[in-house]
Formats: sequence, C-alpha cells, structure tokens
Amino acid sequence: MHGDARTSAVFAGLDRVRSWQEGFYRDVHAHPELSHQEHRTASLVAARLRQWGYRVHEGVGGTGVVGVLARGQGPTVLLRADMDGLPVREETGLSYASTRTGEDGTPVMHACGHDVHVSCLLGAAQLLSGASGQWQGTVVVLFQPAEEASDGAQAMVADGLGELVGRPEVVLGQHVLPMRAGRVGTNAGPTLAAAQSMRVVVHGRGAHGSMPQSAVDPVVLAALIVVRLQTVVAREIAPDEPAVLTVGSVRAGTGSNSIPDRAEIALNIRAFSEQTRVQVVEAVERVVRAECWASNAPREPSFELFGRFPVTDNDASATRRVAEAFTGFFGEGAGALGRWSASEDFSHLAEAFGAPYTYWGLGGIDPQLWDRAEREGRVEQEVPVNHSAVFAPVVQPTLTTGTQALVVAALAWL
Repeated sequence: MHGDARTSAVFAGLDRVRSWQEGFYRDVHAHPELSHQEHRTASLVAARLRQWGYRVHEGVGGTGVVGVLARGQGPTVLLRADMDGLPVREETGLSYASTRTGEDGTPVMHACGHDVHVSCLLGAAQLLSGASGQWQGTVVVLFQPAEEASDGAQAMVADGLGELVGRPEVVLGQHVLPMRAGRVGTNAGPTLAAAQSMRVVVHGRGAHGSMPQSAVDPVVLAALIVVRLQTVVAREIAPDEPAVLTVGSVRAGTGSNSIPDRAEIALNIRAFSEQTRVQVVEAVERVVRAECWASNAPREPSFELFGRFPVTDNDASATRRVAEAFTGFFGEGAGALGRWSASEDFSHLAEAFGAPYTYWGLGGIDPQLWDRAEREGRVEQEVPVNHSAVFAPVVQPTLTTGTQALVVAALAWL
C-alpha cells in the first residue's frame, strides 16, 4: 500500500476498526434481513454512527439510515452501502452461516455481499470521524434498504433525502464481486446493466392427461417459448452490444396426469442501453404472442413488467479521479473493472441530486482459490458468484480493502 501523509494519518486508526469490524461482519452475515425488513441491521448501524459523532437520520425510505459528519467548509461526499439479504438458503458451511428465515418463513442469506458493504462503510465512517483533522467538508454515509427489490434508493429520495443532506459533490459506492480479494476495479461509462424482469402468463385448455386431443397444453407452449427466447439475443442483437435474457422460472400444473390451463414464465433482461432493453422486451412479447397463436391458445397472454434497474453509467471525470487515487494507494491491486451484467439502483441516488457518481468493484474471493482456478482456466466453474448459496467473501483482506477504498475515494474530494 502507498499513499500520502494524510491517508497514512487516517489509516492509523485501522487497528481500532479491525477490533470490532470482523465480528460485526460475521454477526450481520448470520442475521440477514430481506428487503424492507432491515430493522436489526439499521439499528446496529445507527448506534455506531452516533458513537462516532454523526448526526443520524433513521427510517429514511422505510429502514434506511443516513449519517452526516461536517468538518468546516468543503465539498459534500456521499458514500453508500446497501443492507438487504436475499431469499436464498445458505450452503457455505461457515460457522457463522445464516439459518434465519423471513417473516413468511423464507430462508434468508447475505448471498450478494451487502454485509460486506455495510461493514466496510461503517469502518470508513469511523476512520473519517477519528481523523477529521485531516480533511474538510461533509461526509454523508448512506445505508440503503431494498436494493434487491430495486426500489430502496427511490424510496429514500421520495422520503426527503435531499432535504436531509443537501446536494453532494459526488456520490460513491462499491460492490463486492467474484474477483481476487485485495483488488479494486474501476470503469468509466456503462458499467452495470439495466435490468427488467417480466412475468408472462400463457393460457391453454385443461384436460385429463390421457386425452391430450381435448386440450391446449400450456406446458408444451411454455417450453416452446423458452426455447425460442434463446434466439432473441443470439439472432436479433448485434454481437458487439451486450445483452442477457434469462428464464428463471416456469410454473404449470400440480400433478403428472392432468394438463393444466395456464403456465407462468418469469424472465429477466439485461442490457447496457435503453434501446437494447426495449428491443429485447418487444421481442419477448412478439415471440410469446406468436407461439400462443401457433398453439391455438384460447386467450391472449398477459405481461407484467417489474424489478427495473437503470444502467449504472459512471461519470468519466469522477471515475478518473477515483482510479488515480486507487492506483496511488493500492498500486497493482487497482485496475480495470470492465462491464458487468449485474444491475444496481445506486444511480437513482446520484440522479436525484443531479450529481456525478462512480461505482467500483471490490474483490472478495480467497486469493488461493482464485489463483488456483485462474491457473487451471476454471474461474467460471470454481469461483462462487453473487446470489449463489455458496457465495462467501473471504473476511480478509476483503473488509480492509473495502474500507480503505471508500476512504481513499472520499479523500480525493475532501
């Protein structure tokens, strides 16, 4: 690690952070909460921020927490972390693995690393508070609910976020990703994809399994739709324009000897431009309608759009500033991130203020596992990815790197 005298003075407090941070992370990992249910996590966050002198606002957008620390004249920098878990049953085998369920009995896991984000931002908040003589301006630390539901950022904005903190000079955030722990990566321009989920219901005519001639089978219809949808990206989108279409769920019937009268298909679309997103949505509707016509479906299909995320389009100037700061501090541990087809609602926060933003990647994979998989050319097969039941960022150096990255980025403005 490198850095100037100022960063060295701030990071003199790292041992104090480590004294609680790893235990805090394991505790939050073991107690995940679904979107809009992050009450325990929010309470833990608010209590620590108050200890360090932040002016704390709770219940913003439901369960969101905002801490504000002003130290003289200077720019306002907003740092964001998300808090919610996912409806996934954990299979990591960790001693601190989650065994919790949501309010409806659904298993819950921090399968996307939001526990890392919370722990790192709290660590950065303590470091900045403890070394406030090294900077001037205002630090805003924002702990957002319901990122996975795609509406947490907008809920905070609608609940008066702008009135609480004013307009920041820049909005900064990070996400732990399946990269080698200890590394950080930046990318200017479109970095995370826009996402759109869709629920499709197709209709058939039910009958006894022994009398298919009396039915219009929605199971076969749904199967044909799923197969045909695989050609949309492959044959309708230009090879140099990234897009993903994933069918995540097909549901029909309840038994083996009855032909049902409807089938439901849930799918997800990712693209790096609004034009491509619209093109894929329109293609899905065309394919579904055509297959329904070909199968002589008795009713028109229905379409429901939900779970929309915007493109994360990093500001070039802000990204260059952060990238230079990362290179100066992390050396070879900083590099290019490239485009990822995951999605985020982070940009809603910056756009609400009309402020530039940049969002970077943080490695979370055990270096030995990563290096072995890379040598063998088996990264895609061996390295767990976000939303997997076995996704488990290694505690160190992930937490320290993520904490340092937030501080280094903030100090590029403060």
